[in-house]
Amino acid sequence: MLSVNPKMLPRLDELEEDLLARRERAVAEDWGGEIDGLDLTLTFLCSKRDQARRFERSGPVPLGLPTIPHQVSQLTEG
Repeated sequence: MLSVNPKMLPRLDELEEDLLARRERAVAEDWGGEIDGLDLTLTFLCSKRDQARRFERSGPVPLGLPTIPHQVSQLTEG
């Protein structure tokens, strides 16, 4: 799943404005299939915006580096 960088939130706002303008034209032209597609895209855009805002509040999760446990039996046998 792709995550949106919170720095891109203003760009998502621009995209939403464009999609809403395109939807208005589709309604005016009675393009039913186009309206459905734009509504679906707007739903996904809102979902990604919400995800980015949650990520912005919580920040990245430090996972650290994995450690490899030393096997004592190999060190003593050698």
